[in-house]
Amino acid sequence: MKKALVVLVMVIMMSTNAFAYGIDNVKAAGAVLMDMENGRVLWGKNEDKPLAMASTTKIMTAIIALEEGDPEDIVTVSKRAAMAPEVDIDLSTGDEIKLKHLLYALMLKSANDSAVAIAEHIGGSVEGFSDMMNEKAFEMGAFDTEFVTPNGLDEGDHHSTAEDMALIASYALKNEKFVEIINKESYSFTTENDKRSFFVNNTNRLLREYKGAFGVKTGFTVKAGHCFVGAAERDGVSLVSCVLASGWGAGGKEYKWTDTKAILDYGFEKYKKYSLLEDGLDTGSIGVLNSGTKSIRTEADGKVYALLTEEEADNIKIIKVLPKSIEAPVKVGQKVGFIRIYTDDFLLGEADILALDEAERKNIIRIMTQLLETWVL
Repeated sequence: MKKALVVLVMVIMMSTNAFAYGIDNVKAAGAVLMDMENGRVLWGKNEDKPLAMASTTKIMTAIIALEEGDPEDIVTVSKRAAMAPEVDIDLSTGDEIKLKHLLYALMLKSANDSAVAIAEHIGGSVEGFSDMMNEKAFEMGAFDTEFVTPNGLDEGDHHSTAEDMALIASYALKNEKFVEIINKESYSFTTENDKRSFFVNNTNRLLREYKGAFGVKTGFTVKAGHCFVGAAERDGVSLVSCVLASGWGAGGKEYKWTDTKAILDYGFEKYKKYSLLEDGLDTGSIGVLNSGTKSIRTEADGKVYALLTEEEADNIKIIKVLPKSIEAPVKVGQKVGFIRIYTDDFLLGEADILALDEAERKNIIRIMTQLLETWVL
């Protein structure tokens, strides 16, 4: 009886601690919560601090492979790829495997040999592929990221920030094939000659433990500690989180999950999706110069949605730039102005203002003809 009572007390204590684990308890050295749609940082802890990011690196490896390669490509495994350290799927030199199979091994099991094989196939070499990764990161706005390897193993100045990794993941999550891969529970495949077969399980616990989860990638190295980039969607709200260096050992391994859940819980509780601009919104009329048409109607072209707190929603700033008049000729659908919507200094979204009416320019011959007709009459 006493033993049962002790167990019951322990269970209650564990439940209480789990309930109390909130945003202020996040253990990660660097962490962030981001609006997936526009890349706005909703919460952060040292989010711009350069840190090793381990196998979360493979998010970039996968998206470049999907954009630059053909999933049906046959990849020949090199000696360098076959010699990659664990975690791996035990590829052998000379194995021929479709690129799509390697992508599942990359993202579900975090196979380092698959990462090297993919890099060499797409970039010609690991070094060439790393250059592609860095160029892509710069294009995305991930300016404090340096890729040295395609698998995230500690080498040189291989690093990123929580904010940059969330930004990279937000980009990748807009690719349907990428999302399909990372949400697969398990996957099996063979080499092209069917002599060797492989089976991988998805190591992403968030998919099984968190409502609305749909990504993304775990990571661990001795230098980086336990890392994770996560994503979840509820009621049209899509959030991306990243935790770098949540800790080491068994404790750190668990903290990356509790950290992530606390961050996402905070986001879903605090932020709601607001419609800030509807497509076709009447934006008024403007005058037309040098035309028989005195004015034309205008409307907004595009929608703007954003995640905001109640306080932010009450204090957004809308800037409408629309001239009082415009020179003829004017065509239907012509851009005549724009709308931008901000919270603080962050641009939440923008839309063009278009002309709804046509206005021809006055023609001197036509004007003279009309005057003569009036004079004759």
